Amino acid sequence: MLSSRMVDASPSVPATRSATVVLDGSGLGVEDVVRLADGSARPVPAPEAMRRVEESWNAARRLAATGRVYGRSTGVGANRNEDVPSLAPSAPPAQGGPPQAAADHGMRLLRSHAGAVGEELPARQVRAALAVRANQLLAGGAGLRPSVVTALCEALESGAYPVVNEFGSVGTGDIAGLAQVGLALAGEHPWRGAGAPAPRRLDNNDALALISSNALTLGQSTLALHELRGLVGATQVVAALSLLAVDGSHEAYAAPVHAARPDRGSAEAARRMRALIGAADRPTPPLGRIQDPYGFRCLPQIHGPAYDAADALERVLDVEINAAAENPLIVPEDQAAYHHGGFYAARLALALDHFRLALTQVARLSTSRLSTLNEPAYTRLRPFLADAEPAASGVMILEYAAAAALGDLRAFSAPASLGHAVLSRGVEEQASFASLAARQTLRACGAYRLVVGCELVAAVRALRLRDLRPDPGLPAGRAFALAEPVLGTDAADRPLTDDVAAAAALLDRFTDIWRGSAS
Repeated sequence: MLSSRMVDASPSVPATRSATVVLDGSGLGVEDVVRLADGSARPVPAPEAMRRVEESWNAARRLAATGRVYGRSTGVGANRNEDVPSLAPSAPPAQGGPPQAAADHGMRLLRSHAGAVGEELPARQVRAALAVRANQLLAGGAGLRPSVVTALCEALESGAYPVVNEFGSVGTGDIAGLAQVGLALAGEHPWRGAGAPAPRRLDNNDALALISSNALTLGQSTLALHELRGLVGATQVVAALSLLAVDGSHEAYAAPVHAARPDRGSAEAARRMRALIGAADRPTPPLGRIQDPYGFRCLPQIHGPAYDAADALERVLDVEINAAAENPLIVPEDQAAYHHGGFYAARLALALDHFRLALTQVARLSTSRLSTLNEPAYTRLRPFLADAEPAASGVMILEYAAAAALGDLRAFSAPASLGHAVLSRGVEEQASFASLAARQTLRACGAYRLVVGCELVAAVRALRLRDLRPDPGLPAGRAFALAEPVLGTDAADRPLTDDVAAAAALLDRFTDIWRGSAS
């Protein structure tokens, strides 16, 4: 796989951390999930949210003991009409747990559903899922025992995480992966890392309540959004260096152009470009060529939609990671269990698909600028930024490498939401495939980095060969100062693999420069 983040090691979780993230079931954000996944903050469940969990658990047990509640007193899927043993009227929940047969039903449900297959997921992704699930449970609609929330927070605190395999969801709940989490909590499934929480007793009132969620897909989506949003910003910094290397026009970013066509994302991309290169709001027209190739001239119109798609995806995630979307939803004040389809992740799948399609446009524009950097008509240098040797190839191969990586990115951008599945004897006759969309978005990270890394290698070489040094007081100048000592100076024909790898790794630091251009 191309993604550099799909195989990351377990995060190093410090013994003590002053940074905390309060989990209250309503205010968790994308950046909070990333911090918990990385182990740079510790989770603190809000007391009032824990009270909601307690109330929901008590209400759920009463409802399951006196009526038919999906997954608690019945089977699941096509078995939804089959009853399982429930509490007898003479043994209300307050006097103890369900009878052994009912308790066994919960464990059998977890065991049967913990059949995820494929590669083990890396620590960071599993920890993101634990953070999302703990917060969702604190919204108070699941109706499972509070000690499950405590155990999830203990794992996030210690750095331990359950083994979770890659495949098992079709976007109607991450039931296979979360069943593996449930078995790990019960002591029947392995953990990675030290400090796993002590085994907890789980029964019919906990099993479906735990796995009725898209927490794994949501955790993966937050990580992908965080990385790729930053990389889109870093790409604009690289584009600024390319623009300076070809004496590009500033007119495409002029404020009047974007006031005349008031598209929010495009206007913001143009404003950022002006900040990166120190362009005036109303720049003086160039004396040379009339207008630049699309790679420069249409940057606001292509980067802007990517900004907007990232914002739209974040809005969806903000809802979902704070949602009580379990089926059934336990509402203590109504003394009711509402059966519904809130687990169906169509909006998330569509937002992820939209985001990847926008990213592919941005990456494709990077390859356009790379082609321009190879042209003497724009750089006043030898073809392919080569040295003086006859027929030297210079950075010619970067166009091929970037096009190959872009091919993978295009493949990852195929809309997952076009998928379809009919499951469980026809009872579940739709699937959003949001889980596939999340995996594809994560995998896009590595391919995207390599495309833009190729452009950065060429842009820095062109600036060096032309003896151009961007103003170090400008963001573009600071980016060049970061890149110059990292990338090789030899313009002779040589392998460029290591240069591209170094440039791709440097993009995270360019992201910080781009963020600094926000004001």
